[in-house]
Amino acid sequence: MTKKTIGIIGGMGPLSTADLFEKIILHTRASCDQDHLRVLIDSNTNIPDRTEAILCGGADPVPELTASARGLERQGAELLLIPCNTAHHFYDAVQASVSVPVLHMIRLTAQALRERGVETAGLLATDGTVQAGVYQRCFEGAGVRLLIPDEAGQRAVMDLAYQGVKAGRWDYDTASARAAMETLLRQGAETLILGCTELPLAMKLYGIDLPVTDPTLELALAAIAQAGAETV
Repeated sequence: MTKKTIGIIGGMGPLSTADLFEKIILHTRASCDQDHLRVLIDSNTNIPDRTEAILCGGADPVPELTASARGLERQGAELLLIPCNTAHHFYDAVQASVSVPVLHMIRLTAQALRERGVETAGLLATDGTVQAGVYQRCFEGAGVRLLIPDEAGQRAVMDLAYQGVKAGRWDYDTASARAAMETLLRQGAETLILGCTELPLAMKLYGIDLPVTDPTLELALAAIAQAGAETV
């Protein structure tokens, strides 16, 4: 099978883009450079903030998202990935702008949890993702119930992503965020969905060890398979 070239519509934020690329590399079965997949990355930090656009009438991210998608396609990408959960609110516009498939990270996550028999999951995501119903729509019919943090817990999750990881604060105090996560687990969540691509980084950087599901990893594994390589 001929391997396909992957294109990453990145920059939302740069560390999350690097995290996806690293996961593609680490989970590809390869014994030499040539066994790996070709990956094109557009770390387009000019894409406006997605939560601002959804909730506050901020600048529309679609023009930059679609420009990145088309640019990657012109450069030879045959499969596109968006390592940003909130950006999936604009997924249809991105897919319509290109002729190559754009993998849908949230649908892949719902499918993975259903296959694992998870019945209840806690959603950790940005205000934009939560209020736009990005996960709720994809999980309808999947047989997985979603628990959402309360108002204080949601603020803590947002702060962890924006004032912690995005701000590059490696000494960030995670106490409030940890409390929000532990509350969801006490309420019956079997796993915590890291529904913001900064959160897998946060768990690693700040040493938070809780049962989680990483949509970035689900996207990486699906991309490897669909691009014609084997996963490990």
